[in-house]
Parts: sequence; C-alpha cells; structure tokens
Amino acid sequence: MPTTLQPRLLQRPLTNAAAQAAEAAAGLRAHPARVSPKFFYDTLGSRLFEAITALDEYYPTRTEAAIHHAHGAAIAQAALALTGPAPVLVDLGAGSCAKAARLFPALQPRRYVAVDIAVEYLQDALQALQRLHPQLDIVGLGDDFSARLQLPPELVDGPALVLYPGSSIGNFEPEAAAALLTQAREAAAGGALLIGVDLVKPVPLLEAAYDDALGLTAAFNLNLLRHLNRRLGSDFEPRQWRHLARWNAAASRVEMHLQAREALCARWPGGERAFAAGETLHTENACKWTPEGFAALLQRAGWRPQQHWTDEQGWFAVFLAAA
Repeated sequence: MPTTLQPRLLQRPLTNAAAQAAEAAAGLRAHPARVSPKFFYDTLGSRLFEAITALDEYYPTRTEAAIHHAHGAAIAQAALALTGPAPVLVDLGAGSCAKAARLFPALQPRRYVAVDIAVEYLQDALQALQRLHPQLDIVGLGDDFSARLQLPPELVDGPALVLYPGSSIGNFEPEAAAALLTQAREAAAGGALLIGVDLVKPVPLLEAAYDDALGLTAAFNLNLLRHLNRRLGSDFEPRQWRHLARWNAAASRVEMHLQAREALCARWPGGERAFAAGETLHTENACKWTPEGFAALLQRAGWRPQQHWTDEQGWFAVFLAAA
C-alpha cells in the first residue's frame, strides 16, 4: 500500500508579531486611520469569511465557481499548454484550499503550495486536504505576501501555475496590485497565472455584497479589532464601532470602514489614537475592474494575457496570463 504523505508547513520569519504590530500601529496613527485587510484573517476571521462566501449577497464566490464549472476543461487545457503537464500549483490566499482543490482533477498538479497569512487555519485545511489526496505533495507557506511574494526556490522546480482566486487582487490599489503581479510572475518561473477578477457592476449589488442582511460582513470587519487587540496589545471595544461599506466611484472600489459610535481613545503599549464620534478606521478596499483595464494591468506587470472567461451577466472574470 502506498505511503500517505504528510503536509509540510513552512513559515516566513518576517511574519513576526513585532513587525505586524509596528505596521498596525503606524496605520492607526495615520490620518485618516487605516489598517491592512490582512488583519481580518485570524482563525475566526478566516471562518467568518468562509461563511460570507455562502451568503446570497456575496456573488463573487458562486459566480467564479460557475465560470469554472462552465469552462473548466477549456481553462485547464489552456493553462497546461503554458505550464506543461503536472505543474506546481501555487495558491495565493489559500484559506480553506477548497477553490484550488476543485482544480486538482483537471490539472493533476505534482505539488500544491498553499500560501496564507492565517497559519493555524491553513494548517487545519492542509491536514484535511492531505487525507483526500494522500499521494499529493502538499506544502503550506505561512507568509504575508502583501509585503513581498517570494517563494522558497525548492518549492517551484519548474513552470508553475499561480492561482489567485476570489477577486482578492481587488484589495490592492493599482500600484500595489501591479507590484504583486510582478512578483507573482517571478514566482511562476516561466509558467502562468490564473486569477479571479471582480468586474464593475451596478452599485446596489456591490454595496450589498459588503453589507449583508445577516450582518456576517459586519462581524468579519469588527473581528479585526479583536485581532488587533491580540497583535498590538490594544484595547479596542468592538461595541463602540459600527460597520460601513460604501462605493467610491472615483477610485472604482467598495471601501469598508469601522465608524466610531462615540468619541473614544484606543491605547496600546507605546501609543494611542483618539477618534471623534463618526470618525472612521479604513479597513479594506475592494477594487473593481473592467476586462480591458485588468488586461492592461497584467501587461504592466509583465504578463501576457491569453484569454479570459466571464459569466453570462458579466459580473466576474477569470483571466489566464503567460509569464
């Protein structure tokens, strides 16, 4: 009987508590105050996001899945034409690993590299995935790739398919998105990129996706304060804040904020920040693209866009690009 492999878990030294605390403190001191959306993703935040993807209002996950269901064979064939058979599959922001796992039958990767900042959540997901795919070489990389995406060279021993599903590229403003995509091209080692992109659509649909009726997105946003308290040693009280989601037409993005319900002062070792009633803490951008605009962004990052697939309503796109 073949031996069942065990997933390996690597962690970048640079994702240390002190560096993350310093980054969070700098954002809180800024005017206006801001915190990176990576601080959403502790274990609870990761689980809340998985629940959000099942909401009626949150169309990206089911729309992207529908595109893969309708065009999966063509997508896999086109991707493998760029990487060769049995590529290394690099999954950015892997989370539960479910989106990548649905591609395993068509791609038949020789190694799966899952990259995520929420290390404990990732570890649990990899253990479950290994049980379903006992002969696949599975590696987890705990890393904050929003700062710099750089894979250990031994993990990518040939052209790779870099997968970035779920429209998370929208969390980056265009300059930062171009930088990340450039780093992803280097990580692909001559392979390809398969990336999900949320497209511009009517504002009510966009805002509802980030402010659902059940309040799960509000809980996800407020949980960031609990995560900051652990990372930074701060004393945020989530009950003093409310969730806001609004469309910024000039920047073509949905913005998420936390708004102070009353005047308050948040304190942490070595610092503090006063907030007036109604003042906000900016927690996330979700940029929306046109197909032409995103193709231009890929080219700017050195990728050669090959083709893209959309749903019938034109809400979402899956792009394939060659390194």
